[in-house]
Amino acid sequence: MRFCSKCLYPENHPLGIVFDENNVCSGCRVHEEKDSIDWNKKWEKLTEIALQYKLKKKSTYDCIVPVTGAHDSYFIVHTVKNRLGLNPLLVSYNKYFNTPLGIYNLANLRRKFDCDILIQNINPISVKKITRTTLRRFGSMYWPCIAGQTVYPVQTAVQLGIPLIIWGAHQGLEQVGMFSHNHEVEMTRRYRKEHDLMGYEADDLLDNFDVLKEDDIWQYRYPHDDDLKKNGVKGIYLGNYVRWDSRAQHEDMIRHYKFRSASIPTTFDTYDHVDCYNYMGIHDYIKKIKTGYGKVLDHAVREIRHKRITREEGLLLVHKYISIPPPRIELFTKWLGIDERSLKFVIEQHKCKDDLMLPQENSYIDKSRYSTTKYEKSYIINSTVNMEKNEKYITIGKGYP
Repeated sequence: MRFCSKCLYPENHPLGIVFDENNVCSGCRVHEEKDSIDWNKKWEKLTEIALQYKLKKKSTYDCIVPVTGAHDSYFIVHTVKNRLGLNPLLVSYNKYFNTPLGIYNLANLRRKFDCDILIQNINPISVKKITRTTLRRFGSMYWPCIAGQTVYPVQTAVQLGIPLIIWGAHQGLEQVGMFSHNHEVEMTRRYRKEHDLMGYEADDLLDNFDVLKEDDIWQYRYPHDDDLKKNGVKGIYLGNYVRWDSRAQHEDMIRHYKFRSASIPTTFDTYDHVDCYNYMGIHDYIKKIKTGYGKVLDHAVREIRHKRITREEGLLLVHKYISIPPPRIELFTKWLGIDERSLKFVIEQHKCKDDLMLPQENSYIDKSRYSTTKYEKSYIINSTVNMEKNEKYITIGKGYP
């Protein structure tokens, strides 16, 4: 197994990765563009795009912004509303795995930025049926979440005639350098199917030997190309026009808008996906089974590329967190209606050949020269909610005052 000599990504990255003659991965090479791009010109181009849609003013909203109770939602809305001067309609897909912290962050987001929001609540019985199917067929308990988050904004754009959708960063670009920033790629049906949804559209889940029916999957269908063209739907990524640094952006949002963070057992990052009980839990556990590494590797790679830690420190962090058991498995199995033994049996069917695909030079690192404790403590934790003590999902948030 080959690993990037600059970061820690292996050659089996699920999004696809390329190594050059110096054994440096395509993700690191594209990340280097951030230091040479004229971001002022990129911003000018973005303001020109925004002005076109603001002037049309076909509705009370200039654009759509997909949001959650975590990730980069605050920074995106801040950029769209306060810097570009657009009036966005926020849309959010309810995963049903909401944490109290996520519900707070989403309610606080609406209030701080004074925005309207639409939240999609799909029949939970159908969501559970789909989850059982995707777990069994291709080892994913998060397919409905990703499918809903990536299709509901597009459906809303078509239904309400709001053509511009503004997303955050392109995952394929940020992680593996699938595109250059200068390509300015947009959201597409093809990328969503092949990468976000692991090659399966909603209709691909229907099978004569499965329990899923038309009534279960229709809300996950991507709009027809004719409807997209008729409404002029355009989905752009801010990461193509703004120098993306999610940690710095989160900390800025904590200071200015009271975004709340929390300690997570399986990684050192306290900002990413604090809205979901399962993303850094059972979902991350399944990722480790299937690929040999977890989300903590993505976090370490990000920090190495931004030069906040060395490759050696990143490797120590990954090894520190990679084997920590996923929290709250019993909460997920109870929700899904299966026992833990059955869940593990299904997951094992999708196991990769190697248990842990990480660079082996960890054993040669002089640990006395490297300490990650100070770095880990540099992350801000400002939550008043103890995620570990809450034993129930919040299916629908009532909001906070």
